[in-house]
Amino acid sequence: MLGVLGGGQLGRMFALEAKRLGFRVAVYTPELDSPAAQVADHVTRAEYTDLDRVAAFARSVDGVTFEFENVPAPTAATAAEHTRVRPGGPLLAIAQDRLAEKAAFARLGLPIGPYAPVRRAEDLAAAASAVPGKSVLKTARLGYDGKGQQRLASAQELPQAHAALGAVPCVLEEFVPFVGELSVVGARGADGSVALYEPFRNVHADHILDVTTCPAGLDAAVVHDAQRIARALLEGLDVVGVLCVELFQLADGRLFVNEIAPRPHNSGHLTLDAHVCSQFEQQVRALAGLPLGATQRTGGAGAMANLLGDLWQRGEPDWSAALAIPGVRLHLYGKREARPGRKMGHLCATADDAEAAAALVVRARAALTAGHAVETAAQDPRDGWGGGSDRRAGASSSSG
Repeated sequence: MLGVLGGGQLGRMFALEAKRLGFRVAVYTPELDSPAAQVADHVTRAEYTDLDRVAAFARSVDGVTFEFENVPAPTAATAAEHTRVRPGGPLLAIAQDRLAEKAAFARLGLPIGPYAPVRRAEDLAAAASAVPGKSVLKTARLGYDGKGQQRLASAQELPQAHAALGAVPCVLEEFVPFVGELSVVGARGADGSVALYEPFRNVHADHILDVTTCPAGLDAAVVHDAQRIARALLEGLDVVGVLCVELFQLADGRLFVNEIAPRPHNSGHLTLDAHVCSQFEQQVRALAGLPLGATQRTGGAGAMANLLGDLWQRGEPDWSAALAIPGVRLHLYGKREARPGRKMGHLCATADDAEAAAALVVRARAALTAGHAVETAAQDPRDGWGGGSDRRAGASSSSG
């Protein structure tokens, strides 16, 4: 029996892979009818702060993992008193705090852009002096998908931006003039073995991952550097489980580390259909103490496109239209309510090359709402919906 703290889509995909390998799965979540709970063998519905329930849950399983990194530290510590917890609580503490994360990158000698801590108002002057130009102010905790961030044209805007973020502890990062965003997903077993996927190329829209492709079209030296960084993090942070490192690629080929996620990552969803062993199976294997799986692609290339709640604005998407396209596979997460910006599922496809695979998933996503566009245009020709005003429904991999 394998346990997962968290009831979201990452827990759901972990559970499905675990059950395919013959394990039973228990989910701990405060949510009602969560995506992971729908496919679990046992569900404990309780708050993460209910440490008695956490302890009982941990005693009922042979190991615990996480499907999101913001599990409270006492929750992780309590679970570790009763069963194996992979990855361990110390890694979660680093991933939960951007300042701790930056310090860990620096300690490991990894390439990062200039930054300055802003823990309190008294730090504003020093931060402005250290990073005087174009920058991004990010909350130290709980920021994701563009939330908890403010872009600054210069340090003169820092006091106002800090106030807008609630004057909470932040990190001020010099704007990195990147030409591409990459990620590397890797896994490390309890025996110290490491399995690395090749880098994925990511395109974002409105700060949310839009399309991922693999291979990423990189020189061999850049691939080597990206995987070297991922290995250094897996080993240097003593990870047992899955870790994703997000990277900025500069015009001269250099890579800067942006952030890490100690769990499967949105960009790695394409491994479910394009690779021998998915990132979720790697998570199962690491937790259960099994050998890690092969990370090779099964074909020429793969691509993934996110499906956000915006696609439901005009009604139920046309699943038949998307699935009529050969080579396209649909993954829906079972969420009860579609909201703009909410990740509801994804599409995957494989093809001879990355450009062709990306074209397939983008075409399939556009097909989901093509009928809506025609209907709306007939009702009111002035309505921009007929021209594809929802960028996510028909965005190309060059947007973002």
